[in-house]
Amino acid sequence: MDGQELERLDGRVAAVIYCNEENGYTVLRLEADDGSQAIVVGCIPMAAPGEQLSAFGAWTRHAAHGEQFKAQYTERTMPSGASAIFDYLSSRVIKGIGPATAALIVGKFGDDALNVLRDHPEKLAALRGISTKKAEEMSEAFRHQTGMRSLMEFLGSAGLAPVLALRLYRLYGDDALETVEDNPYILSGIQVGATFAEADALALAHGMEADSPQRIAAALLFELRHNSENGHCFLPVDKLTAATAQLIGVDAEQIGEGLDILLEAGDVIQEPVGNVTACYLAPLYAAEVYVARRLREMAGHSYENVHVNVERVIEKLEGEQRISFAPQQRRTLDAAAKKQLVVITGGPGTGKTTSVRAVLSLFDAMGLETMLAAPTGQAAKRLGDLTGREASTIHRLLEASFSPETDSTVFRKSENDRLRCDALILDECSMVDMSLMRAVLAAVGPSCRLVLVGDADQLPSVGPGAVFRDVIRSGVAETVRLTEIFRQKTDSRIVLSAHQIDRGEVPDLRANRDGFFFLRRREPDSAAETIVSLCQERLPKNMGIPSGQIQVLTPTRKGAAGTEELNKRLQQALNPPAVGKQEFVFAGRTFREGDRVMQIRNDYDVQWKTEALESGYGVFNGDIGYIASIDPGAESFVIDFDGRRAEYAFEQASELDHAWATTVHKAQGSEYRAVVLAAVRAAPQLMYRSLLYTAVTRAAELLVIVGDEECIRVMTENARRAKRYSGLRIRMVNEDT
Repeated sequence: MDGQELERLDGRVAAVIYCNEENGYTVLRLEADDGSQAIVVGCIPMAAPGEQLSAFGAWTRHAAHGEQFKAQYTERTMPSGASAIFDYLSSRVIKGIGPATAALIVGKFGDDALNVLRDHPEKLAALRGISTKKAEEMSEAFRHQTGMRSLMEFLGSAGLAPVLALRLYRLYGDDALETVEDNPYILSGIQVGATFAEADALALAHGMEADSPQRIAAALLFELRHNSENGHCFLPVDKLTAATAQLIGVDAEQIGEGLDILLEAGDVIQEPVGNVTACYLAPLYAAEVYVARRLREMAGHSYENVHVNVERVIEKLEGEQRISFAPQQRRTLDAAAKKQLVVITGGPGTGKTTSVRAVLSLFDAMGLETMLAAPTGQAAKRLGDLTGREASTIHRLLEASFSPETDSTVFRKSENDRLRCDALILDECSMVDMSLMRAVLAAVGPSCRLVLVGDADQLPSVGPGAVFRDVIRSGVAETVRLTEIFRQKTDSRIVLSAHQIDRGEVPDLRANRDGFFFLRRREPDSAAETIVSLCQERLPKNMGIPSGQIQVLTPTRKGAAGTEELNKRLQQALNPPAVGKQEFVFAGRTFREGDRVMQIRNDYDVQWKTEALESGYGVFNGDIGYIASIDPGAESFVIDFDGRRAEYAFEQASELDHAWATTVHKAQGSEYRAVVLAAVRAAPQLMYRSLLYTAVTRAAELLVIVGDEECIRVMTENARRAKRYSGLRIRMVNEDT
C-alpha cells in the first residue's frame, strides 16, 4: 500500500472470525449500511460484534479466501442502538456478561445501556439476578475493556504487541493512554518490556524530532538502564556517548549536550571512579555510595565484651549434632561473636549450612533476635528447611511494592520503619544486586549484625553490581572462606565434580556413578528426546525420583534443547491434555491445569492465601508453582506457589513461563533433588565456567548431563568473568569516596 491513497470502508462488525491475542491480528466480517458484507483483516485487537468500524486500507485477493480488505488502521466507535448494543454485549466481550444478561440490560435500558454500564452500576443492581457486587464488577470490566482497546489501537498504530497494553494498563489504569502519549519511552521500562526501538518508533511516528532533547535524554537513560540490567552500575562517559549516538543516529556532540541536561537535572551523576569518568543513574549512584559507607562502617565495628562462651557453644553443638567443627567453622563462630559484619563463602560440601546453623545457635545463646532471608522463594524455603526456622525472601521481608511514578521497586521497611531484629543472616548473597543490598542495609538498625553467606564462584546477580564478590575482594569485611570438603560429601561426585570445574579441571564423564551421570548426545534434537525420556520414564522408574522432583536446566532459551522447545515437549509428555483438565491459550502458548510455571517479573499486586488463612501480596521473579485450577468462565486461574495460592486473570499469563525446563540463570538460589542438564551448543557468551559450576551445584542427589563432552570442556576452560562496571570495592577501601 506504499504510495497509494488509502481507501475507506465503513460498517458494523457482524462477526469476528479469528483473533490472535498475541499480536491483535483479526479477521472479521463487516456489514455496510446497504446490507453488503466484506471480510476485513488487520490488527484490530478486541473487536466485537455490534461495533461501528471505519477501516482504512486497500482491497486484496487472497489465494484461498478470495477478496478481502486489508486494513492498515481502523477507527471504531461503540455500538449505538439497542440491537447493536445487544450484539456487542452478548458476544461476551465484557467479562461477566453473556446473552441472557445482555438481554436483561438492553431490555431495561435500551439505547442508554452502555452509559448505564459505564457510569451507573447501581442501576444495574436493581435488575433481577444482578447483585451490587456483580454490577460493579461488570462496570469495571467494561471500563477496562474500552480503555484497553483504545490503548491497543494507539500501540497498534506502531505495530506494537497488544500484550504491552495489558502491562501498561495494569501499571497506570485509566491513565495509561494519556501517560504513554505524553512519554512513549515508558514502554521500554522494565515493567512494560518493549524495546527502546519500539518506543522510539512510536515517539517518532507521533511527531517527535530525531534530535529533540527528550529523545536524546530518553536514549541516554535507556542505555544506562539497559546496561544496569546487564550488571553494570555505571558506564564510562565515552562508552555511554558512543553507544547512545549509535542507538539513535545523532552525533556525539549533541549526545554530550543531552547528557549535560541530565547532569544538571540530577538524573545522571558523573564522577571519577578509578581511572574512568563514570556516569551513573542517580538512584544507582546513591545505592552504591550508601552500600559502601554502611558496609565499611559495619566491618569496622567490633564487640569487645562478648557475654557468651563461644567454646562452650561449640562443644554443646558438637554434642547435639554429633559432629566436629573444622578450624574454619570455629573461626566463623568467633567472628560472628565479635564482628558486626561477617562474610561466609565456600563451595558445595564445605559446611556453609552447618556454619549458618551454628551462628544461629550462637546468636540464640547471646539472646539476639535473628531473621533469615534469601533472594528467591526457593532459596528462602531451603534456608528455612535447613535451619528449622522461618525464612523469607528479601522482597517479602522488606515489604516490597512497585512505584509506576519512578518505574522502580520501593520498600516499606527502610530507615523510617526498620526491621525489628538484632541480627540478619542473608543466604545466596551472590544473587543480591546493588539496589537490593541498599534496601537491606536501609532496613536494618545501626547496631544490627549482618551475616552474608554465599558462593562467590557462582553466577553474579542479574541486576547491577557484583556485591558479594566486591565485598570479599575489598578485604575490608571479616571473611571466612570454607574450603574443606567434609567426609560425608567426599563420596558425592556432584560435589567433587563441582570443585574440579571450579579449579578449571574437566570432570571425569566416564565414571557414571555416585549421583553423577553423563549421556553423550551430540545433536540438540537427540539431547532433547533423551531429556524428555529421562523425566517421563527413566528416572521415575529406575531411580524412584518422581517427575515433579526433577528440574531440567539449560544454558539457553533458543534451539531444540533450549527452554522454549523443551518446555513444549515436557508439557506434552508430563502433563498432556485430558478430559476434564481445563486449559487456555494465551499469546500462542497453552496453559493447562497441572503445568509447572515460573513468575518472570515481579508482581506486587497479586494476592496469595494459604490453607492456614494467612495472606499477603506479591509474587516475584523466579517463583515456581503449578496451575492448580482454571476457570474459563471467569477467565482466571489459580497458581499454587508451595502452599501460597494466587489467582491470576488470563491476561496475566504474560508474566509466566513454563518451568519444567529453565535457564541456569533462573535456577540460581534453588536446589533440586535431581537435575538434568542440557550440555549443548549455545551462544559463546553462555559457554563459561561459572555458569556450568552453578548448574552442577543445583543438584542435591542426582545430576544427569545430556549432551556433548566438548561443550563441557569448553565451558570448564572458559574462566572469563564478564567485566562489570562498579565502584563498590574502591569505595569500601577508600573512605573519601
